[in-house]
Amino acid sequence: MAIIPKPKSSLTLLGGGPLPPLDSPDKAVMESFESPSRRDYEVTFSTKEFTSHCPVTGQPDFAEITIRYTPDRRCIESKSLKQYLGAYRDQAVFAEGIVNRILNDVVAAIEPRRATVIGDFSPRGGIGIRVEATHLAGKNKKGR
Repeated sequence: MAIIPKPKSSLTLLGGGPLPPLDSPDKAVMESFESPSRRDYEVTFSTKEFTSHCPVTGQPDFAEITIRYTPDRRCIESKSLKQYLGAYRDQAVFAEGIVNRILNDVVAAIEPRRATVIGDFSPRGGIGIRVEATHLAGKNKKGR
């Protein structure tokens, strides 16, 4: 049986008690740790508690956000990801912008081999929206 190495002390949020809420994802830090394996494997995070606001009406938007990635050298630490996603609560952004921003920030934080972010936004006014954005290392232009 392989021994999984302990994360290094570079993880500042894990084990530090409750995190204070942030008013913007710009203030959040998506921490990472070294991948325990060089083989291809997939990591999936999912939350049904994502909230933001419509930039036109100011009405709250609720979504299930799924982040799926194949690590290269780094993995996302989940507590810092939770704080990052919570920082969207007071942000007025369209669903398309949110999903693409999250994908860009994941790619910037860990440079995965592949990553997909799915935002499944609850219906308002009788219609829901699902936005899916994918990054393939070496295939996507930065910021797209």
